[in-house]
Amino acid sequence: MTALTAKVTEPAPPPPPGADAPKRRGVELTLLAGAVLISVLGHLYVGLATTGHLPGPAVRYATGLCAAALLAHLAVRLRAPYADPLLLPIAVLLNGLGLVLIQRLDVTTPGHLTAGDQLLWSALGVALFVLVVALLRDHRVLQRYAYLSVAVALVLMLIPVFFPAVNGAHIWIRFAGLSFQPGEFAKILLAVFFAAYLAANRTALALTGRQLFWKLRLLPGRVLGPILAIWLLSVGVLVLERDLGTSLLFFGLFVIMLFTATGRIGWIAIGLLLAALGAYAVGTFEPHVHSRVDDWLNPFASIERGEGPGQLAQSLFAFGAGGLLGAGLGHGQSFLIGFAAKSDFILATAGEELGLVGLAAILLLYGLLVARGFRAGLALRDPFGRLLATGLASIVALQVFVIAGGVTGLIPLTGMAMPFLAQGGSSVVTNWIIVALLVRLSDSARRPRPAKESAE
Repeated sequence: MTALTAKVTEPAPPPPPGADAPKRRGVELTLLAGAVLISVLGHLYVGLATTGHLPGPAVRYATGLCAAALLAHLAVRLRAPYADPLLLPIAVLLNGLGLVLIQRLDVTTPGHLTAGDQLLWSALGVALFVLVVALLRDHRVLQRYAYLSVAVALVLMLIPVFFPAVNGAHIWIRFAGLSFQPGEFAKILLAVFFAAYLAANRTALALTGRQLFWKLRLLPGRVLGPILAIWLLSVGVLVLERDLGTSLLFFGLFVIMLFTATGRIGWIAIGLLLAALGAYAVGTFEPHVHSRVDDWLNPFASIERGEGPGQLAQSLFAFGAGGLLGAGLGHGQSFLIGFAAKSDFILATAGEELGLVGLAAILLLYGLLVARGFRAGLALRDPFGRLLATGLASIVALQVFVIAGGVTGLIPLTGMAMPFLAQGGSSVVTNWIIVALLVRLSDSARRPRPAKESAE
């Protein structure tokens, strides 16, 4: 029985050196066709449900989406033939669903149409995806630019301080009618820096330092000091800008990557403790955050005062009205949430009009995207690649948790954008770059090693 169990649980052996591992580009193309079809049918259904006739630009929309998906597929087929076949179709489907939901909300906000802008940003994101896949032939090249990456990241985070606040936060740059959120790109750059620094010092992180208690080891200042200083500086800038959502994301990213590099679970415990203390302090003394905590603790207080429901209350009503199967695209009332219906609360529209089944399917897509990123990290042979894949997948996971938790009342709202789904040009472009890097990393992970390299 023991031998049988060991045989069943034993992982499948890797392909022999030099063997031609399955590329699965045909699987990717088939899944892409399904993702495009679902998005186009959603676009048509929204037009029929809201106006009674097919939308005018339906042909252009379908042609553009097909062209973008095919272009991205060709880039992967030619430059990353061993990449994971699920990553690109999931990104296309989530982006397409986001365009459908934004188009549906545009119908009820005729003075504030954003689906066209989101489509242009999505096209730019796909173009950058193609460039990254085509030009970055080896992910290890990024390790050389660790300190340049962190310098650019800090500059990008600091620039919005000199621009007017929007909704209480200094995170936007507005110029010539366009808005831009530089901190979105800083996430990728900081992940590159953390991965490069931790990979270069992995031995010192794992073996040096004094044992404190349980499985926690106090690391030497010369090893932990630089990365801790960079993290504190980046979080300090974000607190100055009142961008608490991104601050939480960076904190989680730092703790996860430190745990991955050291393998010491004590850092998770320390991270949770510090996060709780920081959340209590900021929620108590920062008025902007304190009001969000009050709304979270009692989302129906404004109704009891006779002022009508607030955004969080409207979001909870939308989820409740959706039930199991939803009201159907175009038949919900989530536009009552207000100005953030297309950004912070886009998930409420999905919950109301697609129901619990549709919402679970969307969250499952995110789960698959994150899982495939972690899988690529586990399969990579170089420490930098493992840490970078883990960091990029963690960025997506943390964003989904923070946003979904906020709009469902699990945690206070933070004002971040749901990856691919929500309105936000900077967000959709950044997430396309993240998927491109995961495609490159998964290609390196699945690519068979030459026989000569294996012998060495």
